[in-house]
Amino acid sequence: MSQPALPTPDVPLAIVEADALAGRSLRYYDFVMAAFVAILLLSNVLGAGKVAVVTLPVLGAWPFGAGILFFPISYVIGDVLTEVYGYARARRVIWAGFVATVFMAFMAWVVVALPPAPDWTNQAAYETVFGQVPRIVFASMCAFWAGEFVNSYVLARMKVWSNGRHLWMRTIGSTVAGQAVDSLIFYPLAFLGAIGWTSRLVVTVLFTQWALKVAWEVLLTPVTYAVVGALKRAEGVDVFDQRTDFSPFRARV
Repeated sequence: MSQPALPTPDVPLAIVEADALAGRSLRYYDFVMAAFVAILLLSNVLGAGKVAVVTLPVLGAWPFGAGILFFPISYVIGDVLTEVYGYARARRVIWAGFVATVFMAFMAWVVVALPPAPDWTNQAAYETVFGQVPRIVFASMCAFWAGEFVNSYVLARMKVWSNGRHLWMRTIGSTVAGQAVDSLIFYPLAFLGAIGWTSRLVVTVLFTQWALKVAWEVLLTPVTYAVVGALKRAEGVDVFDQRTDFSPFRARV
């Protein structure tokens, strides 16, 4: 059965506490969760370990992590989740993404470790693409968990503090904080002291990643506004986390 049409922009929104959503039918929450988890997994598989290079005016060749091209979209979706559905439901999605990442790492380890058939000659290439380096996996999980919760917490608190005004300030401010935590955890844990990674390269990529992720958030602000507005109208609510338990160690909403 097709989804109902989005309400028109003049439909009034109910200003509610996050716990008031209990038992309420949320038409698009599951779709947003699925998009978040899909982008998170694909970004970790395809982009986390590769350092690419771009030639900039004056600065010349400048290295950056290839995952920067798509991973920040998960932060945009995280902003949408918190802004539209509240911290508790964003927390549930973060845990879903974390568990999915753990399973992905386990599955990759098992599949790569299976002995190849005698006539299959692609094992080395398969290991190069899908082989999991435990240190990188651990760093990625720690960085994702901490960064996403900081991002969601900052946005939710800023929404209450600003009385729901200035969405751009909340999305960019939360990304500045969340991506700083993510980058400060991931790159030193994953690459400091590793072969081919000098301390200078780690610091360069770390700050480049952080700056580019924040820049992505700024560039995607019009998209964020459009998606947030459409989802709020579709769900008919505007959620504030005034009485929310902000502990990250819960999955209940």
